[in-house]
Amino acid sequence: MLADGVATATAPARRPVTEEDVAKRRLVHVLSRSLADEGIPDDLIATLEEVLSDRPGAAAPPRKVDGLLARLGLPAPRQRPPKVAPLTSEDAARIGDRFRRATRQMMQVAPHRVALYPTEELRLLIALRNERPTPGEALSYLRRYALAIVALLDLMGDDEE
Repeated sequence: MLADGVATATAPARRPVTEEDVAKRRLVHVLSRSLADEGIPDDLIATLEEVLSDRPGAAAPPRKVDGLLARLGLPAPRQRPPKVAPLTSEDAARIGDRFRRATRQMMQVAPHRVALYPTEELRLLIALRNERPTPGEALSYLRRYALAIVALLDLMGDDEE
């Protein structure tokens, strides 16, 4: 408002807080705590293990030289690590969807399970949730996403108390 050439601020119009508003806030708080107490679903742990485990391709056939060297007590020559089995587009989509649901859940649960709000960890999860990799980058993207989830789970601590 402008009174006598001096600008003054007026208090914003406030509506009174009703009993219904108070009840809704309590309900949201109780539901958030309940969600935090439920813990981490087993299917998320299984999906994390699926992504982070080795995905070996076809095994190399044994060579005759390796058997001969072993009988003579000599070490086998070094071999290249096995090729990584490709991830199907259906598996990549399924795992990506599961990680996005987990991100949504962790954003609600993490504040109730950690002493300090995990800003950087949640920022990374949100960035990964919004990323859309090409099919050739799907496995490395999902592994980065899985490691970010594991880092936040580590901060949140063990479910068993």
